[in-house]
Amino acid sequence: MADLGRASVRLRTTAAAVLVVAVALLAGSVTLVLLVRASLRDGVEASAEQRASVLAAQVDSAGLPAPDDSDGSEEGDDDDDLLWHISDKSGQIIRASGPLGAALRSGGEGGDGESGGGEVTAGGQRYLVVTEDADDYDILVAASLEDVDESTAALVTPLAAGVPLMLLLVGGTTWMVVTRALTPVERIRREVEEITGDRLDRRVPEPASRDEIHRLAKTMNQMLIRLQDARERQQQFVADASHELRSPLASIRQAAEIAGAHPGALPEGELAEAVLEESGRMQRLVEQLLLLTHTGVVSSPRQDLDLDDLALAEARRVGRSGLVVDTSGVGGGRVRGDATALAQVVRNLVDNAARHASARIAVAVREAPGGVVLSVEDDGRGIPPDQRERVFERFVRLDEARARDAGGSGLGLAIVKETVVAHGGTVTVGESALGGARFEVCLKADSASFR
Repeated sequence: MADLGRASVRLRTTAAAVLVVAVALLAGSVTLVLLVRASLRDGVEASAEQRASVLAAQVDSAGLPAPDDSDGSEEGDDDDDLLWHISDKSGQIIRASGPLGAALRSGGEGGDGESGGGEVTAGGQRYLVVTEDADDYDILVAASLEDVDESTAALVTPLAAGVPLMLLLVGGTTWMVVTRALTPVERIRREVEEITGDRLDRRVPEPASRDEIHRLAKTMNQMLIRLQDARERQQQFVADASHELRSPLASIRQAAEIAGAHPGALPEGELAEAVLEESGRMQRLVEQLLLLTHTGVVSSPRQDLDLDDLALAEARRVGRSGLVVDTSGVGGGRVRGDATALAQVVRNLVDNAARHASARIAVAVREAPGGVVLSVEDDGRGIPPDQRERVFERFVRLDEARARDAGGSGLGLAIVKETVVAHGGTVTVGESALGGARFEVCLKADSASFR
């Protein structure tokens, strides 16, 4: 069984097909032979019964046949296919169709049955025996089964030769059909074997047929496209992260080198301020990177929380910086999710609005059918329509000219999107009535799809 499990699909399919056909052919052949033999035997028995009836009618109407009337009929058959004898009630044979007919009395030579029924052997042949009563006599007629045996043998011979030939034909046909069907699979296997992490641009061949193998090849190509996209995003992420970390490190190194080469060149305390500022940037960047790696799967326990409380808390925080924060649109909004992650979503959106606003931002929370909507707006320069999807990508800054210390890391909105999606919600960006950008987050009241 273990060896069969290691066999190829082609071999197992061929073996199964041959086995099923062999069982069907053998069963059909045996049934056919038995039916034909039974039909021939019934015909022989009918002939014997007819002869017995004729003899009985002759005995009843005209008495015993004449001694020279060997077969009791006008035709006077002299073959051994149909034998008979007439005996009295004591068993004494009165008339018989020749010596073989008389030999039926005791079952004949080597007889295997009793006179008067069943089968007997006489003269080296098997006979089917039937009996008939006629007044004071018993009539026994035996019909030869030689034709039945010969016809059966004539049928068995072609079947014995034809069944193996049919099995060979079935096996060969199944082997070729399965081989042809699995050829695309083998091409796919060879192509997949050549695909490595550095060659994700390769694709498996898709057969022209629209069968399961075509769908398999199509699905594998779609998987390869996803893997290639994921690898490209990973490489871009690593490159961007390396670049972002290199900048504060370079600033710290530059300030340290100047202070080391020219001790009096920097005012007192400026080196410490530069190190603290750049190390703080590095710390925030690393924290956001770590947070971003966990936003796809929220592991904290779910709990009911008021989204309006989070929005009002962030509005008060940024209001201390001198910005005008409009919270008149904040209403009740209860959702279920990770409190820490959703608080980070609100903070990132408010910080993004505060960073790009001229003087005013607006925060609103409202209930909507099936969920809660959080919106954050600013009166800044806004986001061009063709750039609104890019702002959710990692390390994307649409305003590359601004000073780095005035901008963010380029990860805040990416964290917002992945966290919201993890909670089964959506986030969009459009144009604000204040003139800047409007970010809108839709969360389900009870996040059934929360992961």
